[in-house]
Amino acid sequence: MYKRCYFQMSPVHIHLLLNHVPVLGGLLSLLLLVIGGLTKSRTTGRIALGLLVFSALVAIPVFLTGEPSEEVVEGLAGVSENLIEQHEDSAKIALAAIGASGLVGALGLVLLRRKQTLPKWLMVSLIGILLVSNGLMIRTANLGGQIRHSEIRSGNQGIVSPAGEAGEAGREGEAHE
Repeated sequence: MYKRCYFQMSPVHIHLLLNHVPVLGGLLSLLLLVIGGLTKSRTTGRIALGLLVFSALVAIPVFLTGEPSEEVVEGLAGVSENLIEQHEDSAKIALAAIGASGLVGALGLVLLRRKQTLPKWLMVSLIGILLVSNGLMIRTANLGGQIRHSEIRSGNQGIVSPAGEAGEAGREGEAHE
């Protein structure tokens, strides 16, 4: 009668599908946390903290699918092994930072069950850790994007021709006239 179409998600699909969640979730959490603190809105604070915990949890499968994704792309034309390694090293630090943010966010959710607002020390701590965590996540995402998107690489490094060979702008050490 009709054919069934099965779509199987590979680790690469999962990595690409979820990798934006910790980045955007962390930024939105920070924004909502500041708004919630300024307006003293318990609901906004809870949403911010819940989103932060969710973002930290999603970062785990993103990180775990990174290595299998590396195995798939490292042999493709135009892919920089150096950028993959930089992305991987950055991801380890960013995962630790977003994980710490998520733990502090979970503590905040527990405290909000007992209190009307978050203690000032926790708000200041969360904002500080989120600023650091978001910076690390953005750096990691940027490095990850550069792996396959030569158009965003800085300094014209790695500009790749359609045949996969570095063009003049991408060859290091050559004089350009």
